Amino acid sequence: MLRETDTPKWVWYINIGFFGLGYPVGLFHLLDKRPQIIINEMGIFDRTTYKDFINWDVIQYAYPIDIHGQKFVCLIVDEQYEPSTKKGKFVKTLSKFSKYVGAQELNISLGQIAIDEAKMTEFILTMINLSTEDRKNNLNVRLLK
Repeated sequence: MLRETDTPKWVWYINIGFFGLGYPVGLFHLLDKRPQIIINEMGIFDRTTYKDFINWDVIQYAYPIDIHGQKFVCLIVDEQYEPSTKKGKFVKTLSKFSKYVGAQELNISLGQIAIDEAKMTEFILTMINLSTEDRKNNLNVRLLK
């Protein structure tokens, strides 16, 4: 293909290099054994999306959504805790697009974990209505089942 076209060779080599990086990145994600979602009495931590825990007290409501076969749990939080309040124009544009498709700014992707999105949503709704001590007890009870 490099010999048969009029496109400069450097363009092909850049494409080969760029798309060739997909193999090591894909292998890394395939072999990565770290937990994607961490849930404790403080809140939820989604390793693939956010840098901090999403505190239970910040979450107002949660609902499941399916976008082209990808399962998400959308978290409705107070505006002051939304990521776009601290980011630039690009993030604000992405958040508008998320809301246009029916999602929120804070969404937990369930695509790579085997869990029912309805049960996860029910669990989140239960946890946001409990006190801190009750959350800890609820987690211990669910872990023992």
